Amino acid sequence: MLTCVGFDLDMTLIDPRPGMVAAMNRLGEDNDLPLDGEQFAAHLGPPLEHSLRGFGAPEERIPDLVTQFRTNYPAIVIPRTVALPGVRESLQAVRELDATTLVVTGKFGPNADLHVKALDLAVDHLVGDLWSTSKAAALVEHGATVYVGDHIGDMHGARAAGAVAVGVLSGPCSRDELVEAGADVVLGSLIEFPEWLRNRFA
Repeated sequence: MLTCVGFDLDMTLIDPRPGMVAAMNRLGEDNDLPLDGEQFAAHLGPPLEHSLRGFGAPEERIPDLVTQFRTNYPAIVIPRTVALPGVRESLQAVRELDATTLVVTGKFGPNADLHVKALDLAVDHLVGDLWSTSKAAALVEHGATVYVGDHIGDMHGARAAGAVAVGVLSGPCSRDELVEAGADVVLGSLIEFPEWLRNRFA
């Protein structure tokens, strides 16, 4: 029985890449650090702290860098972000089956909420600041039957929660990577999701 469908946010429901490039480059310029916005935006998924460490940011500066990024985020990223194709139809398909919608994302919760509101996405619940298997806690709490994401971390979270793991190829991970991480099904994009959901649960 379908009770709740969970979705990742970045590159599953929304495409924030242009804003992410600008925000990371701004952070690098403001702090005289070699931060690469293009590389960052091409590998969205892991927490911001992980990405900053990957760029060689000094560990003692990371908390302040995260604060700066989150402060700049609403003005830089929100206006440059669009909903991905199939998003509204997918959320509507969940509602038509009398289930609730849930977003579970590694993104800072208040900024994730700004995206949902700016794009007027029909989401019932949102939980931020959770990554990979830690997403399972929110999925279990809300009784998610299905979790949809673009990253191997999303597949790990779905499996840890006992939810059907649905991968989409709109993000950085390949079909093989998603399957290896535990995807039960991999779709080309959310455009295919409503039909898959109805066939599985209607």
